[in-house]
Amino acid sequence: MLQAGSLNCRIVIFRRDKVRSPGGQVVDEWVEHARAWANVAKLTGLGAIKAEGDVSLVKASYRVRYRRDVTAAMRLAHDGAIYDIKAVLPDHARREYVDLVCQSIPGETA
Repeated sequence: MLQAGSLNCRIVIFRRDKVRSPGGQVVDEWVEHARAWANVAKLTGLGAIKAEGDVSLVKASYRVRYRRDVTAAMRLAHDGAIYDIKAVLPDHARREYVDLVCQSIPGETA
């Protein structure tokens, strides 16, 4: 059983949606989809050199209570950083949790 005490990080999950801009145009934006408590495990920190300079990438896994409304096309925010959700790994056997495998987005902050 997933213990409530282990879910000690608050995350915000975002999805792409079409919204109307103040000018009346329809644009794609990241909008809040859900808030959830999670347990985070930082898997790796990777430094890379790109054309614009040093870039550090963080790969992490966030475990949340079981839900079916999260996809790999979404993002999440935690502690001021934005992460792309790369994979959604549900616990099909017990339906207790979902692991969200994520990678940080350099230069993006919440």
